[in-house]
Amino acid sequence: MKKIINIMLAVLLLSVWSCEDALETKLDNSYGDEITWKLPNYALGVLMNAYANIPQTPNSFDNDLLDVATDNAYCNKQNSVLSKYVMGRVSPTINPLDNWGTAYTQFRNIHLFLENGLGDNIVYSLSDSIKDKKIRDRSRGEAYFLRAWWGMELLQVFGGLTDDGQAMGYPIINKHLTKEDQDDMDLMGRNSYEECVLQIIADCDSAFKYLPLNYVGSDEETGVKQDGRANGKAALALQSRVALFGASPAYQPTGAYAISTDSINKKWQRVVTLSERALTTGALGNYAALTEAMYVGSTVNGSTNAEFLFRKWFNNNALERQNFPPLFFGQGRTNPSQNLVDAYPAKNGFPISDPRSGYNPQNPYVNRDNRFDLTVYYNGKIFNTDRALEIYTDTNGVKMRDAAGYDYQNTVTGYYLKKFLSDKKDMLYNPATLGAVNDFHQFPLLRRAEVYYNLAEALNELAGPNGTVTGSTRTAYSIIKDIRTKNGITATTYLDEMAADKDMFRSMIYNERRIEFAFENRRFFDMRRCLLPLNEPIRGVEITQTATGLVFNGTDPAGTPVVVEVRKLDDPKHYYLPLPYDKVVTNSNLKQNKGW
Repeated sequence: MKKIINIMLAVLLLSVWSCEDALETKLDNSYGDEITWKLPNYALGVLMNAYANIPQTPNSFDNDLLDVATDNAYCNKQNSVLSKYVMGRVSPTINPLDNWGTAYTQFRNIHLFLENGLGDNIVYSLSDSIKDKKIRDRSRGEAYFLRAWWGMELLQVFGGLTDDGQAMGYPIINKHLTKEDQDDMDLMGRNSYEECVLQIIADCDSAFKYLPLNYVGSDEETGVKQDGRANGKAALALQSRVALFGASPAYQPTGAYAISTDSINKKWQRVVTLSERALTTGALGNYAALTEAMYVGSTVNGSTNAEFLFRKWFNNNALERQNFPPLFFGQGRTNPSQNLVDAYPAKNGFPISDPRSGYNPQNPYVNRDNRFDLTVYYNGKIFNTDRALEIYTDTNGVKMRDAAGYDYQNTVTGYYLKKFLSDKKDMLYNPATLGAVNDFHQFPLLRRAEVYYNLAEALNELAGPNGTVTGSTRTAYSIIKDIRTKNGITATTYLDEMAADKDMFRSMIYNERRIEFAFENRRFFDMRRCLLPLNEPIRGVEITQTATGLVFNGTDPAGTPVVVEVRKLDDPKHYYLPLPYDKVVTNSNLKQNKGW
């Protein structure tokens, strides 16, 4: 075997694994294969790179959450890469989501491990052959899962239609490339979108074969000590995700390459089959409402709850520093939009635009879906157990402490981010120590709820809200009803009205998905796969104090909006991201997405 030059090796320094310790690598590039593939820690370190390059925090886009590039939020740092993106400043040479090089580097590491790290040349436990086999099986399963993960990352960023209507994905690579192979790779075209979907599904099947369903118990290699690694549940959930993308409207070929309605329905049926498999074979359990305790606080110290099937965790205050209001020592960077706030229904199930909701634009934050208070800080809400936020202008025209204009970093929309942020008192400045404190956070990469939403969407496409489909005893209606009930909406009048029509129910599913996964970096891709409008102006609220109380401007869905940003994403090409210029210009077989 040729010597491996400049390969990034992860040296595993601790024998006790956690998501933060075991999967955060220490890199070294000084070893060749004569050492790497004989020493277990170095061999496993090659594989660990594919974990380490998965973002550990949700704000991994130049310190921003991806939702600021959607109708969910505005970024108050106007020279950030995502602020530039929403102004149309994206091209084959400037793409803030470009993960092409990272993904193919991880493919290389994964293939090196599969080809060199599982042979007779290396022993993972000299004294215990059973333990040795457990490590081999688990690591093999992790390698297949990580190849599927990075394939999905490429597919959701670069998958799209070409100018002639072909639905294309990425060039599939299933082995370590020699120099000769690399020369061929430089001339390789993109595989079809469907081929990429099938590849990811197959890799998840291989991963499931070798991985434990979950890390429980005291076993050294398959027990709770390994919690945070990929497991069988995550592999099945990832299959559900990629199947959903494969059936979505944005990725169906057009023109001469168009496929029949029956073929599209078979893709939706695949979503049903794989989602039900995840729920049943994966023993995922019932949908449960998200709670703050699941993702922030001391109880999330390295542990996995039943909702988070694959996650990263971290113990710092970086999210708080970037997103707390300035007078709490933050930068107020992520401003949830009025667009998002309006998406949360009233407690009786009606959207706030419906007179039956009982919604009062002058008292807008009461009696809303439980997920609202979990996600958004608004005027009057107690922040960090300290004081009520003051996001208004007083009777003398003075901007109050948390309102736009008091500090240049204060919110522009009238809202601050709450989701993922710690509510520890004095989080960023503790008078007792004159310093900051940290808190534990979990960043969910795959959630149980996502599988339920995927299933509901597919069932509705195939059989409408109340119809049943082969392979499932559930209906789209029953799933959405359960979700809304567990989030505080027990009345079904509006749900029943929407269930009269498949198109209306589809819109309802989209909205429920929007508020469920707000600020989890899913909305950006959902908007594109579903061909939702990308150029809606970002709206906010202005609150003024009068002699008789506060007056809210911008909270009435039928009133005049308070526009804080006009997006420039009105060209259809923005439903797809451009392939990197340096790849396309050197490879005439690598077709670019349409419009680029």
